[in-house]
Amino acid sequence: MGAGDDAVIRVGRSGPLEGTVAVAGAKNSALKLMAATVLAPGRHVLRNVPRIADVDTMAELLGRMGATAGWEDEAAGVLTVDVPEAMDPEAPYELVERMRASIVVLGPLLARFGEARVSVPGGDDFGHRPIDMHLRALEELGATFTTSHGVIEGRAERLLGTRVLLEYPSVGATENLLMAAVLAKGTTVIDNAAREPEIADLAAFLAGMGAEVSGAGSATITVEGVERLRPVDHAVVPDRIEAATYLAAVGMAGGAIRVDGARADHMEMLIEKLGDMGLRVDDGGDGLWATAPGRLTAVDVSTLPYPGVATDYKPLLVALLSVADGVGILTENVFAGRFRYIPELVRMGADIRVEGHHAVVRGVEALSGAPVRAPDIRAGAALVVAGLAADGETLVSDAHHVARGYQDLVGNLAALGADVAYSSSDEA
Repeated sequence: MGAGDDAVIRVGRSGPLEGTVAVAGAKNSALKLMAATVLAPGRHVLRNVPRIADVDTMAELLGRMGATAGWEDEAAGVLTVDVPEAMDPEAPYELVERMRASIVVLGPLLARFGEARVSVPGGDDFGHRPIDMHLRALEELGATFTTSHGVIEGRAERLLGTRVLLEYPSVGATENLLMAAVLAKGTTVIDNAAREPEIADLAAFLAGMGAEVSGAGSATITVEGVERLRPVDHAVVPDRIEAATYLAAVGMAGGAIRVDGARADHMEMLIEKLGDMGLRVDDGGDGLWATAPGRLTAVDVSTLPYPGVATDYKPLLVALLSVADGVGILTENVFAGRFRYIPELVRMGADIRVEGHHAVVRGVEALSGAPVRAPDIRAGAALVVAGLAADGETLVSDAHHVARGYQDLVGNLAALGADVAYSSSDEA
């Protein structure tokens, strides 16, 4: 069965895992590329798109604005977006509340139509993530904003290129700015830009549309504005967070697996940390080989903007530390309030103490299965992974969160030999 709102994932102690699993396209790229299609009328073709709930939500959002987004070949991950000359530049609340990534339609709408109305975003619940940085950056290009009744309204006669220094290398602000700048008049320089692989993927997508972008993947991105863009055919970069989830799974359960499509160059810091813990990860060229010889060793980890350890990896790392030998301290430097899954791990017998933005994790021999609740996408996946090293049965409710970000986490783990399956809350 699938992951409806009442879905529960049942996990039994598993291992060792073996076999091959393929990663889908990156959620954190595909959604932004879908938003970027707004910049050019015509038919866009996106390949390697993950079949996840958030992609459906973004397709629905584009549909509400007048575009037509749908699967051309769902099994192969081929999505088309037909963008008309005229659109309704509004992102309504009922869609934006389901997915924070909706805010990235702001830049492209302003650039192409000179106006945008976007509800204040919702999505994952892990603390206040202000979008002021997005608005300030776009204001530097000449946009003006008013906010009332939960709706941000933006206007711009014509965006003008300038130098923008971001106070923090925010991925979303960099994306919004990049998409706005490609149709702005003149040159835009984004300093302290986010450097994530998904930013480089967006820049490649925009370049395929005829934009002039250089420096993506570095801290300084330069954009020469053009008058008009054209539709593009583009393959989405692989999902490094999904790949990390399978690496964490073999770290918890033991065994040896191959992760097809995973790119070592996108995960260098994480791979180094996992190596320090005793998980061997080798670059296979078009994928990764991972082997867990035995119980892992605790290490200290800090989340940082790319190329540091991503905050999305953190729940997986805390799960690994919970059964590692020794004490590890994980420090969250990116988002506030992202420790909300820790009481769930504690219910499973983990020994974790939170002090401010630090989690002190004292490894135990084994976790014990318990009913737990997924507060967001990555924490939900981490709880499933934790269940692989827990005696008895773990029931992860609110599993619809996991389906927002993973194409088929349960099926893929089961194919590696994990004892995991969906059930409804009535059965659980």
